[in-house]
Amino acid sequence: MIDFSNGSVFKLSQCNPQDVSGDVAPLLIPGEQLYFAFKTVRDFVVFTDKRLIAVNVQGMTGRKKDFTSLPYSRIQAFSVETAGTFDLDAELDLWFSGLGKVRLEFKGNSDIRRLGQMIATYVL
Repeated sequence: MIDFSNGSVFKLSQCNPQDVSGDVAPLLIPGEQLYFAFKTVRDFVVFTDKRLIAVNVQGMTGRKKDFTSLPYSRIQAFSVETAGTFDLDAELDLWFSGLGKVRLEFKGNSDIRRLGQMIATYVL
């Protein structure tokens, strides 16, 4: 499982969900849709209409991958912090039942408000 307490792992930039769909498609259930995708150099996170899937690419070749699936049904609370003038990064904190707090850090140009609205749609 990814170490979510290490913020430096997740300085995410928004990307096209189709760019990473080939890696996560085998994990999706019938009818599940990708809405958002965010990448670092190797790792990435996707948000579907059912869950968040964090992918930790491991090893020198990157062939080994750890897929962590966090269903929205287990979210107890969440917080969205938008980018500011001096703090150019945005943050998303999610509190999962049985796991605790998961923090994801995004580059300032990420559409964090729309992501927060999508999560609210499935959590509330």
